[in-house]
Order: sequence, then C-alpha cells, then structure tokens
Amino acid sequence: MPTLHALCRAVSPAMLDCELSFIGREPIDLALANTQHNAYVKALRALNVEVVELPAEAALPDSVFVEDTVLLFDELAVMTRPGAQSRRAEVASIEAAFSAHREIIARIFEPGTLDGGDVLQIGKRVFVGLSQRSNQAAIEQLSACLTPFGYQVIAVPMQDCLHLKSAVTALSDDTVLINPDWVDVDYFKDYQQIYVAKSEPHAANLVRIALTASTSSASDMESILMPANFPETEVLIRAAGFALHTVDVSEFQKAEGAVTCCSVLFYV
Repeated sequence: MPTLHALCRAVSPAMLDCELSFIGREPIDLALANTQHNAYVKALRALNVEVVELPAEAALPDSVFVEDTVLLFDELAVMTRPGAQSRRAEVASIEAAFSAHREIIARIFEPGTLDGGDVLQIGKRVFVGLSQRSNQAAIEQLSACLTPFGYQVIAVPMQDCLHLKSAVTALSDDTVLINPDWVDVDYFKDYQQIYVAKSEPHAANLVRIALTASTSSASDMESILMPANFPETEVLIRAAGFALHTVDVSEFQKAEGAVTCCSVLFYV
C-alpha cells in the first residue's frame, strides 16, 4: 500500500522579506516561526505521515512554502514557474529532493506562471485559480501535461486572496470548505459545501491527510489539519464529522501563508 509522505523545508532566516500581495507587512518572530514549523512537522508525523525535511534556504525568503514549487501526482511531477520572480530559484532544490519518486517530470514554461497554492486536486479533477500568481498560459500547459493521464483541468476565476486554496480546499472527495466571497461556489457545485464562518474569511485553507489514496470520506484513515485561530469554522467542520487537528501558524499567516503551503503531500 502506498505511504503518504510530506516534503517540508525549514524556515528561511530571510522570511521577514517575504512577498506580500493582499495583506500589510507585520513583524515576524523568526524564533516563534521555527517553533511553529517544528510543531507543524510533529503534527504531520503524529498523523502517520512520513516527513522529509529539507534545510532552510537562507537567500530565499518564501522557501518554507514548498507547496508553490511542484505538483505531485501519482503518475508524474510538474515543476511550477512561480508567479513571483523572487521565488523561481526555489524550484531546483525541490526537484532534486523528490526526483527519485517520480519518473516523469513535466515543467511550466514562460509565459506561463503557476503557484502550487492555486492548484486543488479532488480525484481526477484539478481546479486551478486564475490569480495574480497563476495565468491562463500555465493552465493550458498543465492541462496538456495531465490530460493523457485522465485528469480534467478546470480554470477558476477568483478575487481578494492570494491563491485558490486560500478560498477553497477539500475535506474529502465529496466535500469542500469554501469562502463564497472569494470564489464562485458554482465551480464546486458537484460537492457538498461547508462555508467558512463569516468572521473568519481566511479559514478555508486546510490540509487533508488521507493515509490511503482511495479514501473518499471522513474515516479512521483520514484527518484534517487546520490553523488554530478559526474556532467558529472549526466547530462547523467537527459538526460535519471530520477528525480535526489544529496547529498554530500565526507567523506564517503574516507571510500570507497557511497550512497547505508548508508541505507537499505525495504517495510512494
């Protein structure tokens, strides 16, 4: 049976110089960020995820957010071309870290730009946000890469947030957590929808830990990891029957990050 792995990278000491698009800059406590990242990795391991930890990239402020650099599917890997110029140097070391696990490696080329945070896979559907970081050219390239393997790539307009997964993530193969103010819910009409609490617009980003690739609903083999500072939305998720675990990511939220950003999940 394939084992769920997570690729993570330690916090850059340059994180204070991170890219920001939709929030103002606040002081980031690097010591606390490191403590929170260690707790995040510990939480993944407690949920029986095999974690591969990479060292920090001192010259790359956003490099802890490994999700944006690569898309890992069962059949292939797709190296992204991040929308922020400052982040493109992150890709090479990430590719070296997992190249032994995927025989087929595809790439997004200019003029395409694509951040992994804009890509939400639910089964064989791959939703891609049209955002400040990801464009139509990249979506077309991604579709050409994935269509031969039976995937359907769907472009999703969005607004007022950095990435698609800021606005919607999957709780299971049939349920999404969504902020209807940031993305059109009709794109996800085939799924049960849980709306984030109105007072917690940033709460839609969570990590689905499905220990087997075939898991399709809440069960003993599936858990949800979400930020600890969205109590109203947490109540809604628990009421729907999902096993939920929380972690404090306050310093990463100051860098426009959240829980999906800090890992790349894949099966081996």
